[in-house]
Amino acid sequence: MTFPHCPQCDSEYAYENGPTLVCPDCGHEWVPTEQPEATGGETEAAVLDSNGNPLADGNTITLIKDLKVKGTQSDLKAGTKVKNIRLCDGDHNIDCKIPGFGTMKLKSEFVKKA
Repeated sequence: MTFPHCPQCDSEYAYENGPTLVCPDCGHEWVPTEQPEATGGETEAAVLDSNGNPLADGNTITLIKDLKVKGTQSDLKAGTKVKNIRLCDGDHNIDCKIPGFGTMKLKSEFVKKA
């Protein structure tokens, strides 16, 4: 069985892992039916970063400004890279795990695609 190329790095060596496909080169995971190329365009509820670039599950992002976090003494610094994001519904539309900080929800207007 042949699988589609990875949407992140265009590797031809994707393999199946349950309902998802996984790229061994970059580690990107995706569900084949969620690829924009297969549907013929962007979805109408696309999440855009601060520069207007569309974001997808598994992307790497960078914070564009220092963010204060309620209930903590430390701030998230501009330039912090966050790998393997998940998009979700709501005001804070990015769910991620920030190294050295933990699980967070972010607004897409404060990040840029890396």
